[in-house]
Amino acid sequence: MKSLIGYVLCSVIVVYGLQVTELRAEVPLNGLTPAEKLTGWKMLFDGKSTTGWRNFKKDGISAGWQVQDGALSRVAAGAGDIITVAQYDHFELSLDYKISKGGNSGVMYHVSESLARPWHTGPEIQVQDNADGHDPQKAGWLYQLYKPSKPNWAKMFEAQVGYQGIAMDDATRPAGQWNQLYLRIAKKDCEVQLNGVSYFHFNMNSKDWTERIAKSKFAKYPEFGKTGKGHICLQDHGNLVSYRNIKIRLPRAGGAAPKSSDSKMHLEVVEAFPQIKWEDFEGADENGRVQVLRPVELIHPGDGTNRLFAADQRGRIYAINNQADVKEATVILDIQDRVQAHDAASNVNEEGLLGMAIHPKFKQNGYVFVYYTSNKSSLKNGRFSYVSRFTVDPSTGTASGDSELILMKIDQPFANHNGGPMTFGNDGLLYIGFGDGGGRNDPEGRGQDLSNPMGTILRIDVDHKSAGKNYAIPEDNPFLQTKGALPEIYAYGIRNPWRIANDPLTGNIWIADVGQDQWEEINILRKGANYGWSIAEGSYGFGNAKINPQVKVTDPVWEYDHQIGKSVTGGYVYRGKVFPKLVGCYLFADYTSGRIWALRYDSKTQQVIENIQLRGTGSPVMAFGLDEQGEVYFTGESVNGKSIFKFRPN
Repeated sequence: MKSLIGYVLCSVIVVYGLQVTELRAEVPLNGLTPAEKLTGWKMLFDGKSTTGWRNFKKDGISAGWQVQDGALSRVAAGAGDIITVAQYDHFELSLDYKISKGGNSGVMYHVSESLARPWHTGPEIQVQDNADGHDPQKAGWLYQLYKPSKPNWAKMFEAQVGYQGIAMDDATRPAGQWNQLYLRIAKKDCEVQLNGVSYFHFNMNSKDWTERIAKSKFAKYPEFGKTGKGHICLQDHGNLVSYRNIKIRLPRAGGAAPKSSDSKMHLEVVEAFPQIKWEDFEGADENGRVQVLRPVELIHPGDGTNRLFAADQRGRIYAINNQADVKEATVILDIQDRVQAHDAASNVNEEGLLGMAIHPKFKQNGYVFVYYTSNKSSLKNGRFSYVSRFTVDPSTGTASGDSELILMKIDQPFANHNGGPMTFGNDGLLYIGFGDGGGRNDPEGRGQDLSNPMGTILRIDVDHKSAGKNYAIPEDNPFLQTKGALPEIYAYGIRNPWRIANDPLTGNIWIADVGQDQWEEINILRKGANYGWSIAEGSYGFGNAKINPQVKVTDPVWEYDHQIGKSVTGGYVYRGKVFPKLVGCYLFADYTSGRIWALRYDSKTQQVIENIQLRGTGSPVMAFGLDEQGEVYFTGESVNGKSIFKFRPN
């Protein structure tokens, strides 16, 4: 079995079989997931009838369109283009399509019946068999107008790390397999995704939009792309094609984000320690460059001292006396000399000290476990993640960098998706979350590769040593007998875990996993579970990878889409006394929107009962914290040290 020490990235395991969309149990055929119901999605096709649809310029629908096996299928010649009875201006549309070999079809929007054909007014998202299709424009392209392009963040990332991925996405699955198409038409920032991969963004009526139309075959139709409202159209292009899971979401009044909670609890946000100063921290270095304080972990040591330990991403751990009038956060460990510090100026913000866990017997042994990244030796030597143990001296209350015991040193292929959260379970074992290693679309398939630690949750015994390692591998880890698998792996299929936390009362370990283009998800750790990345994101298939038909993917317990937020921050289960209504709820947030929620989960039924929105801070939430009384805090980045907050009842 492979050791993680000095791990070198292994080749990707190639597996074959069935299309991804059939794997997820949570998505009902022609129905809505709990998250979709909550956030305003509605069905446009019930899977049983053609209600809500008719032929273009007709009162009814032709016999060439039939409902077969829960799909709306074009099955015979002369079927004709069909449109929704209703008209829409701004909306989000999601559907599955299956095209025949060599087949062609399309999905149009803002279709008017004022001209002879739907495509004379309505822009078309291409639907075709890319392998044997007769059109050079591929599935998911906005016909003659837009084709897939890398998002700016991906271009910047690749330039920074010297990596060049594919020039253009093609996430289409072969003819005869289901593909998911997502379309958003909005006042600003329209988007097309195919199988969860963002293809392109555009703005209707912009200068760029107008110029592209003028160069296309649609230039001679003055109403093309300018109606502002119209029908959604499924095209008859003479080939067999099927559509299902057709659903729509309309914008809320005033442009508000989609509803994301069952209820709201209005709480006031206040600074937890308004007088605090952080030892040796300044908002700028000696050259005047901004330095940002980013507490990525905040947890008590469990030793009865009522202290909090805060881990700053730059490489320091601070101790804070948990009192409202505390004046100073004191450094108890400084390893900036070996940590690759984040750099906001160059958009390098996913490296550094990324995780911390306190040993359950800290009072006796003083052990603090840290996950950090480093490439300080030389860029030529690559970048690594370290999982290390440091020992706090009870006589000084501090830990020396020289006390480091390296448990793991792991190659990191890129500078992002490093993961890093850690927690001790009720079993006394250490659980460590690793991201997929970075890059867009998981380019090397690491999330489904059990031969490497990327995209996994590891489980190790830090109180014993075995096989030459500074830790032992628990005998009941699930992949000990799996050929080629790392024995440390407890679960896999994770993209980029940002905080994991154990709930001592239930033993549930919660994982917040940051998504790519569409879904943010929350999982509860299960032994041997595969959470899907990168063959799935949230409850949906992702990309065009083929998989083993025996692969079972574990659904998230909760998810939300990117119109609500774009980067989940995990928290803790609340067990405090200040907010009785929240006892037993898992608190989490979204980094980009600043929204904070409390998720009520029933461990017996394994179902979410309620999602409560606590409030939106309007500021990024880096992490949550937990004190000895079970009260919860949350952190944000700052240049003035104002980084720890809490809720106060109104």
